Amino acid sequence: MFLPVTLTAAAAAAIINLWLAIRVGQMRVKQKVSIGDDSGGPLTARMRAQLNFVENTAFVLILVAAIELSSKGGQWLTWVVAVYMLARVAHGLGMDGGALAKGRSIGVIVTMLTQLGLAVVATLIAMGVM
Repeated sequence: MFLPVTLTAAAAAAIINLWLAIRVGQMRVKQKVSIGDDSGGPLTARMRAQLNFVENTAFVLILVAAIELSSKGGQWLTWVVAVYMLARVAHGLGMDGGALAKGRSIGVIVTMLTQLGLAVVATLIAMGVM
């Protein structure tokens, strides 16, 4: 079965994860820290941004794939994934603080709402309500 939304979401996630990893590497060079972190400084923030992305995106991708496999996805699922990925970029930038700091809270809120919404839809599908 072809899962275009899941495939696109996984590709976007891989690109965002790569971008976040590059940002961690750049900060490692800047802070001169090759192993470990900087005890709560900017390197730690970037490391947490990447790990937080990985922790949450796995669940989102699984739920998207399950919904798409059930043939209950559609255009709305594409929009949910797009908003989620944009919010995760905002979160990554927001973890640096400064003018983009609000991106962190936007990313957190959208991530939680996305997971909750997809979980509810998946549950409704499993119950035969959808």
